[in-house]
Amino acid sequence: MVELLFVAIILFFIYSILPTLFIRLSSLRIVKKGVGEKKISLTFDDGPHPQYTKNLLDLLKRHNVKATFFVVGEHALKHPHLLRRMVIEGHEIGIHHYNHKSGWFLTPGKLKKELKMCQEAIEHITGKEVRYYRPPWGHFNICTLALAKTYQIIMWSVILQDWKTEKGESTLSKRLIEGLCDGHIYLLHDNGSTFGAEEQAPRVMIEQLSLFLDEMHKRNFTCVSLQDLIVGKKHYRIGH
Repeated sequence: MVELLFVAIILFFIYSILPTLFIRLSSLRIVKKGVGEKKISLTFDDGPHPQYTKNLLDLLKRHNVKATFFVVGEHALKHPHLLRRMVIEGHEIGIHHYNHKSGWFLTPGKLKKELKMCQEAIEHITGKEVRYYRPPWGHFNICTLALAKTYQIIMWSVILQDWKTEKGESTLSKRLIEGLCDGHIYLLHDNGSTFGAEEQAPRVMIEQLSLFLDEMHKRNFTCVSLQDLIVGKKHYRIGH
């Protein structure tokens, strides 16, 4: 029994944890940072949420900021009007699986299904081709790069633990400002219902983001789309 458990742990490490470590440390086939003086990009995971995503879009519109939303397919189908609004207002939309499930625990077949179903949901709602993918929690498995070969995989330069309400209220605005650097990709969340997150955290994030955007403009930084930020880097999205 102990031997079987040991073998299972080793196989899990080889299938899930080792590929994640290798891909993220080597930056193989992933983008962590863009290019461009005084340019950054905001990305939001886990939505759409009926209230928080709406409030976030209102804020971005007031500041004339373009962002990228890595959406969960099942949420997208529940709130298609929010994805249509994203497109109308010039935002980009990427895949974050159909369900918010870690690639560590998905077989190749199930991972392929998560990608396909999320892509189909987005394209059905928006009529736009999907080019970007971010795996939930940044978790890869040994098959991820092969199964996601037609997408540009986007990671992040700045992660802020904005899924915790107390941490957001105390230091998020400060940490957002400290992250200002040419080409940085920010990771934030517009839905607090996922595992490990707190329900009210996106409300705090939006409040702190408003303060940050004011300061960003004062420092002459511009928030641009991923397409503009990673110009010159290789794109993998060729077609279906």
